[in-house]
Amino acid sequence: MAAKRYDCDIVVVGGGPGGSMAAKYCAEGGLKTIMIEKDAEIGAPLRCAEGVSKKWLTEVGIEPDPAWICADMVGAIIKSPSGHKFQLDESHAGSEVGYVLERHLFDKHLAAMAAEAGADIMMRTGCTGIIKDKNGKLIGVKAKSMGEPIEIYAKCVVAADGFESQVARWAGMDVDMKLSDIVTCLQYRMTNIDIDAEYCEFVIGSPAPGGYVWIFPKGKNIANVGLGVQGTKCKLGADPKYYLDKFIAEDPRLNKGEVLEIVGGMVSTCPGLDETVADNLVLVGDAARIIDPITGGGICHACRTGMYAGKVLTECAKKNDFSKEALKPYDKMWRDRMEDKLYRNFMAKERLAQLDDKTIDELVMLIQDSNIKEVNVYNLLKVVKEKFPKVVEGFEDLI
Repeated sequence: MAAKRYDCDIVVVGGGPGGSMAAKYCAEGGLKTIMIEKDAEIGAPLRCAEGVSKKWLTEVGIEPDPAWICADMVGAIIKSPSGHKFQLDESHAGSEVGYVLERHLFDKHLAAMAAEAGADIMMRTGCTGIIKDKNGKLIGVKAKSMGEPIEIYAKCVVAADGFESQVARWAGMDVDMKLSDIVTCLQYRMTNIDIDAEYCEFVIGSPAPGGYVWIFPKGKNIANVGLGVQGTKCKLGADPKYYLDKFIAEDPRLNKGEVLEIVGGMVSTCPGLDETVADNLVLVGDAARIIDPITGGGICHACRTGMYAGKVLTECAKKNDFSKEALKPYDKMWRDRMEDKLYRNFMAKERLAQLDDKTIDELVMLIQDSNIKEVNVYNLLKVVKEKFPKVVEGFEDLI
């Protein structure tokens, strides 16, 4: 069967937050934009703990909406392996406290924003390859739409296809990672549990080697309970399930609960790729490995990079130049905004993964006794630097 042809200025591969934001800003800039999504529903299947901070939403033009905010957190609790805890409320937590989303509704909201801006959305349309001209120039993508082959020709491709990003690989970009920069995760949505519905909870140390346990409330007696294990520390075959089941069984608040949903997947914890643009190609969000290495959070980074991509592509269109050189302002925009923090958190992640439970207990007790006006990763590391300078060795200049 001959492939049906479509022509546009920009084709966005992936309908997650990064893809929708890129499509929105491209369409607002007057570019004919097509966004393709392989699944039958925007935002599903879910692979997310659904927690976000608040402050960045207005930065990217998203107005908070009760329709997709499941819970508004009062604060957060950080726990050590032996149970020492540090509790912080919003007055001290700054941007580290926020919302727990109904992620599938949030993603649909962003896709609707893209559509309202003029972008075309094609569901059940999975990218199967890229198209190059006789000179090797990237000129579009191949896909299957509802099982039928199509070809979408475009001046530039936005790869917003997540952790597994095939578009970048097909285009010859190096997106490989070290095993230590991959965290494998498992999450249960649980009911009939006894938790504080106003606080997110994080447990670090041996309960989740190289990662952490999270409990994100989603209403009375319901929460996302999950954890991530660093790739180099996976020794049991199904490590996340082993550790998650063990944690739940040993916690009296959780061990009588029932599982309503299971979510699994992998997260990158490196500080972004060395290159996120090529001729006629831009990588955003998880596809560019732009994700917080210490928390694994990527929604805000995807939205920011999608917005940056849309703005830069709009400018490129004015000169009809989508070369790597012309796209470099995108690379500069996200690095100026986020790279130092990502690298600092990457180094902190590397050090924390090497600490034993005793040291982690001491760290949490140290934080308990500190007088931090606004609790965030930066200020926590400043306190740690004074008592445990080896933890921040090699990136002191970023603290």
